[in-house]
Amino acid sequence: MSASAVMPYFIKPSVNLSTVDKKAAYEQAMLEIDATLNGEANAILKMVTINCLLKTHLSYYYWVGFYLVSGERKLSVGPYQGTMGCLHIDFSKGVCGRAAREEKTQIVPDCHALEQGSAHIACDPNSQSEIVLPVFNQEQKLIGVFDVDSSLKNSFDEVDKEYLERILGKHFGGVISQ
Repeated sequence: MSASAVMPYFIKPSVNLSTVDKKAAYEQAMLEIDATLNGEANAILKMVTINCLLKTHLSYYYWVGFYLVSGERKLSVGPYQGTMGCLHIDFSKGVCGRAAREEKTQIVPDCHALEQGSAHIACDPNSQSEIVLPVFNQEQKLIGVFDVDSSLKNSFDEVDKEYLERILGKHFGGVISQ
């Protein structure tokens, strides 16, 4: 299957935010995430809520979702919002695989500058930049990765990294590797 470069009618193109606006959007999203997930134990419900509220508040989020560890060194698509995601990703491929393999956050300012097929997997050609974070459970075991794509280059930075690591650490209980 090959992805189309035509942006689907139901997806809005990304709009980057200033640092001040980005921080304000994350603060509002965190308030709503924390209020909604207070006392929630179900991991899937947490993932769905985090996806929804972050995509609602952060205008440069084109695709947002989780890939879950399945089997030996493989990720499978989990809850997400956006266009079709890759169904399976090996730990040896792409930015998601690298985040899982190294258990470290990956920030990619220009996805198309990476070697396609190995360093980057183009599930959607509209994705121009991305951030991928490892997700751990309370036993510090990797359970998946959290992937966010933008249809603009240079959308993600240390502000995203800081806020997303806080959100994921709080709601999944694991410590994000630095």
